Amino acid sequence: MPIVPLHGHHGVRERLLGALQRDALPASLLLTGARGIGKQRLALWLAQAALCERRAEAPCGACRSCRFARELTHPDLHWFFPRPRLKDSDPSVGEVQADYADATADRVKARGLYAPPSGAEGIYVAAVRALVQLASVSPAIGRRKVFVVGDAERMVPQEGSDAAANAFLKLLEEPPADTVIVLTSSEPGALLPTIRSRVVCVRVAPLTDTEMRAFADDEVVAGAIGKVSADRLEAAGGAPGALVAGAEQDGPRHEARRLLETVTAGTRADRMRFAFSRGAAGARGAFSDMLDELTVALHDLAREASGRPGEPAPDPATALGASRAVAAVEQAKVRAEGNVSPQLVTAWLLGELTGALR
Repeated sequence: MPIVPLHGHHGVRERLLGALQRDALPASLLLTGARGIGKQRLALWLAQAALCERRAEAPCGACRSCRFARELTHPDLHWFFPRPRLKDSDPSVGEVQADYADATADRVKARGLYAPPSGAEGIYVAAVRALVQLASVSPAIGRRKVFVVGDAERMVPQEGSDAAANAFLKLLEEPPADTVIVLTSSEPGALLPTIRSRVVCVRVAPLTDTEMRAFADDEVVAGAIGKVSADRLEAAGGAPGALVAGAEQDGPRHEARRLLETVTAGTRADRMRFAFSRGAAGARGAFSDMLDELTVALHDLAREASGRPGEPAPDPATALGASRAVAAVEQAKVRAEGNVSPQLVTAWLLGELTGALR
């Protein structure tokens, strides 16, 4: 069962395909752009093209490799993305592969129309070790193997994981000749500088209105999310993923807006009440989802305050404050991964954001 076709991104597709056909495609790529615009689907399309058996026609869509890639069953295509931490504290490569095989099968069953990962999910050190080990293995049926790492900013640093981290950095810097690695991220600033310096960054733009309508009218998409109104299409902002996520992100998005309103218009007492209203450690997943939405809201605020390219910023102080606030939210995400109460992290974050935005 193939996943939903890739819509839009024609310009970047032409550039990537041209580089592939000239044997000039960088071995380590980073696709960046707004959340939900289809970066992982684009990476999977690129993987299909790289694995296609008819090089001059890639991706031909008809050869064995193209069929396997469309159905995400190609043995030389490896897709990593945020997952819940496995119960075993030190899972084997086989256990990690089995977990990702099940998760990928679920995404295929949904025809590639999946909700964004929860805040409790990450790309943990066991997944990184598995990726590095798989990269050392020869391709199973083709000339090369391709690794797609979605939401790469969710790579979670863990104590004692220096060896895995260094091996991954070395892999990015000097991948085997038969290996292509494609990272995607909507928050490239959250990636380690040592990762960003080892990849070629490709900016991916949102879809046009026409492309968004074509996506919404796709038979598979329409069957999954129903008829999409013009207002909902416009609100998605060129991000098909926003249509698919739907109401699942409404709660975290609402909480992020409440936090910003508390920072910009509330009193110190309001901020303390908001902090104590956060759940305890058991609610860490929902808390992390709220932090993700807060990052998006602050990025939007910074862009709006910066004005259009080539024009003076209408509110440079707000733009700078929002950028500083994003850095504080990223620190809060790291703290939330530890055994720290969301209430304490929120209290600290409210203080940082108040200093940045008021």
